[in-house]
Amino acid sequence: QVQLVESGGGLVQAGDSLRLSCAVSGVTISTYSTYTMGWFRQAPGKEREFVAVINWSGSRTGYTDSVKGRFTISRDNAKNTVYLQMNSLKPEDAAVYYCAADKTYGGRFGTSNWEYDFWGQGTQVTVSS
Repeated sequence: QVQLVESGGGLVQAGDSLRLSCAVSGVTISTYSTYTMGWFRQAPGKEREFVAVINWSGSRTGYTDSVKGRFTISRDNAKNTVYLQMNSLKPEDAAVYYCAADKTYGGRFGTSNWEYDFWGQGTQVTVSS
């Protein structure tokens, strides 16, 4: 079955950077290359929210307003991996970060939880002020 495993979270200070990775297994490289991939986050007491999305080829990306200019989503289809480079981190970025995969042919380029078929278990990002 399809599995997503996030890594790269940790405790950093405000202004620091982190790079999250999400490795997708259980599918071939050719199949993974058709997936739209997204990153979401959930802070304590809050709903899970959209952070970033990337289309199957990496040619199109989208971000929530609060991370534009600071976060960059990318993917390596040869490694079945998607990344989230997070720069200039703020305390309000602290959350559990989840990657998600949309297997819909052509991709929905979605920003809602329901638009994704597979989810990772999450990785904790803590930002101290």
